[in-house]
Amino acid sequence: MKKLHKILLYIFTISFITIALLPDILKGTPASPAVGNWYQQFITNLGGRQINDITFTDSLRGFAITNEVSDTSFLLRTTNGGDNWTISHFDTGICSYYSVQFINANTGFVSGYIYNGSVYRLVKTTNGGTNWFYINHTSDIVAIDMYVLSEDTIWLVDSGSLTVGVYRTTNGGANWDQQLNLGSQNPDRIYMVNGQRGFISKTNTYTRITTNSGLNWNSLLTGSGEGFYDMYFADDITGWGNFFNTRKTTNGGLNWIVQQIPTGGNIINSAIDKLAGLNSDTVYGSGAYLLTSLGFRGMIDRTTNGGINWQYQVPDSNTIQIAQYSFIDFTDRKNGWAYRNSPTGIHTTNGGDPVWYTGLIKISENIPEDYRLEQNFPNPFNPRTIIRYNIKSESYVKLIVFDVTGKEIQILQDGLQNAGRYETDFMGKFISSGVYFYRLEVMNTKGRSVYYETRKMLLIK
Repeated sequence: MKKLHKILLYIFTISFITIALLPDILKGTPASPAVGNWYQQFITNLGGRQINDITFTDSLRGFAITNEVSDTSFLLRTTNGGDNWTISHFDTGICSYYSVQFINANTGFVSGYIYNGSVYRLVKTTNGGTNWFYINHTSDIVAIDMYVLSEDTIWLVDSGSLTVGVYRTTNGGANWDQQLNLGSQNPDRIYMVNGQRGFISKTNTYTRITTNSGLNWNSLLTGSGEGFYDMYFADDITGWGNFFNTRKTTNGGLNWIVQQIPTGGNIINSAIDKLAGLNSDTVYGSGAYLLTSLGFRGMIDRTTNGGINWQYQVPDSNTIQIAQYSFIDFTDRKNGWAYRNSPTGIHTTNGGDPVWYTGLIKISENIPEDYRLEQNFPNPFNPRTIIRYNIKSESYVKLIVFDVTGKEIQILQDGLQNAGRYETDFMGKFISSGVYFYRLEVMNTKGRSVYYETRKMLLIK
């Protein structure tokens, strides 16, 4: 016990603390074997701490950071793909970790409210998380977000004070220069594409761009919903940003085009909060969720063709009840993770479920000659089937699925739609085999019923 007290007393000089030096604060709960497409993982005994960020450097090694409870924050490491987690480092006193980034397998940084009574600091490793040491700031900046371009060049942002803003070091933290101070409008996010081009934002307020290493930050997007929450660039010109919606740029961020992500049907929230990209074709997103017969379930969004089409899947089985995923990371097409702030998440080692859904999409702008509800296909089905229908003119459309007793199972569409040809998915993942019915109800803009039809479909598992 004396040894433990001595370690805690001189924590600012310690670069590595193993779980063996702590009482049983943390022991990763073994997850189920990866026999399915997704399985649940847990980080236990965190004392009420929440996950603030998570990243993986390869299919086995990953890192997670927590907020502060009882004056202590944890920096966690896994070496078996998230099945077990141990404390790699912790800080006591005034501390809360906000961001963790690795620039290669060995070198990583953690930013946040890390204060030892005299200076604010970053935490750094150069041997893959085995040992950690401190880099001091020269000013009182609480680094709520960070972008690490190299061991020498790091940007920090702090929106919590009128006197801070954007800071940069080009010599590994020996010196820090303030690049921008916007007072009450200081940014809370930063993303650098390369040494010259990058972005800062205040969530849902604005996005600014620099093309000269932060010497100038020019206004790019302003207004409600126009501050990015996360970004991913596959190269210097091709990237995605999730603002109020998901957008893509092909000219380095000078112009952005809104992309059609899955929406409609039983999707309650379609917005993507976090992005994880593999290349210019394949990007994943988390944050959206839908309502199933078993309650809310988190979605994983994905594009494999550069954003021309986005699809989604719901990884949860009946035994995994995760309503929304806060973080997402993929190291390759097979190995991926999606976690909540609460210390649990899911992992795949084979790319996830084979079935991806499209949501509600308009497949033709041509004006149909009449209203029509088509037979679903495939039929019988398991677990996904597609339902198509035609809308002759602007109408209020309701598409409902119900069982043989008349119990409503799912509302696939309920709202005003323009004329056109539409299709939507029905997900049979959370219901049992049997006969189901789907009904299309259409009213014109004056509230008069103009079309009504019901069809039968068969789910066989």
